[in-house]
Amino acid sequence: MRYYRTVPGTIFDICNYLFLSLFALACILPFIYVFAGSFASDVELTRRAFFLIPQTFTTAAYEYIFSTATIVRSIGVSIYVTTVGTLINLFFTVTMAYALSKRHLAGRNFVLNLVVFSMLFSGGMIPTYLLVRELHLLDTYWALMLPGAISAFNLIIVKNFFQEFPTELEEAARIDGCSDLGVLWRIVLPLSAPVLATFTLFYAVGHWNNFYSALLYINEPAKWPLQVVLRQIVMLSQMAAGDLNAMDPNFEKPPDQSIKLAVIVVGTLPILLVYPFLQRHFAKGVLLGSVKG
Repeated sequence: MRYYRTVPGTIFDICNYLFLSLFALACILPFIYVFAGSFASDVELTRRAFFLIPQTFTTAAYEYIFSTATIVRSIGVSIYVTTVGTLINLFFTVTMAYALSKRHLAGRNFVLNLVVFSMLFSGGMIPTYLLVRELHLLDTYWALMLPGAISAFNLIIVKNFFQEFPTELEEAARIDGCSDLGVLWRIVLPLSAPVLATFTLFYAVGHWNNFYSALLYINEPAKWPLQVVLRQIVMLSQMAAGDLNAMDPNFEKPPDQSIKLAVIVVGTLPILLVYPFLQRHFAKGVLLGSVKG
């Protein structure tokens, strides 16, 4: 049977593709401009309101950012905090969500009410800082990872996701001799790739972009993550020329605008490179083919 397209349907498809193409360009062009502007001079950035290819190609902004070992060390700190922090987030979120997904668990509703309560009310910055100090976590990387080990919102979503699993899967695994941890590790987690990939990305982006916690809890500059160091670079580039000369007579003022754009590239490019490896899991079915007949 041949399928014939109607004129209204064809017009709708053309308008739909046109709208989506324009929307995609509106999302992509700012990234291209930021990347191109990071290699342009301040004069070109001032004269040209928008461009995708710089006329004068220069790497002065990146040379300034990577002029010392500080930026490389901060990248290593951010990678460490993001990797370990995300693993901590996933471990506590998955284990707690799996337990709370069992309706027969004693005290389940009470714990769920506490989780919801934490979404609406929190101790605030000062009590959290006092708690971190009393636990002797100041000036340690644990202060950047443990206070936010579990997101209540993410926990509830993962819990609801686990509740949709057919009980036949777990019963079959227990007949084969699996314990509760065995069911979680061998049955549930392999079928949870989409949700795990999604929240891995969410948690990783949160750790990578977090600089406020480091400002509160980390006093040693050697332990600053990338976002804090980039913030210091931007603040330094915005200093008046007189202030810079007072600091160092041989100091040459860097290009302000191009440094800001280069900082955006350095801060966002690593996490953008991770996204393609997780994106393919988002649209996959979870239980397709897991239960037969």
